Amino acid sequence: MKTPEPVESASAIIDSRIRELGDWRGDMLAKVRKIIRAADPEIVEEWKWVKPTSPGTPVFSHGGIVCTGETHKSVFKMTFAKGAALKDPKRLFNSSLDGNVRRAIDLHEGDKINEAALKDLIRAAVALNLKGKNQTKPKPKRPRPSSR
Repeated sequence: MKTPEPVESASAIIDSRIRELGDWRGDMLAKVRKIIRAADPEIVEEWKWVKPTSPGTPVFSHGGIVCTGETHKSVFKMTFAKGAALKDPKRLFNSSLDGNVRRAIDLHEGDKINEAALKDLIRAAVALNLKGKNQTKPKPKRPRPSSR
């Protein structure tokens, strides 16, 4: 019987990706990751959507996907899975604004991050994911006996 090979944790893969990038995009991923963790210490790091044409994407979840951290050639993109349902008073969302579900924040080299506003957005996304998950489902009503 084959011994299963150990699977590298998503956090370790993200660490590797930051080192592999070795430029502003890696720095941005590290910074955003730190902000996400500060906003929600219970966040779960995942690595999803690995394909022959893509190394995969860091995903941050709590009760469902909160956001992704995609690194492209000239942009670092944070896509919020349910961004269209979130209030964004500081107008951080600047991409994918026409969609009915997702919203994104595109960050470029040298961009500054409004950390307080981003933490608020992350906490709101977590709250939206958890909304209703902790509530007990109502018991089905028993049919009333018919009186004949």
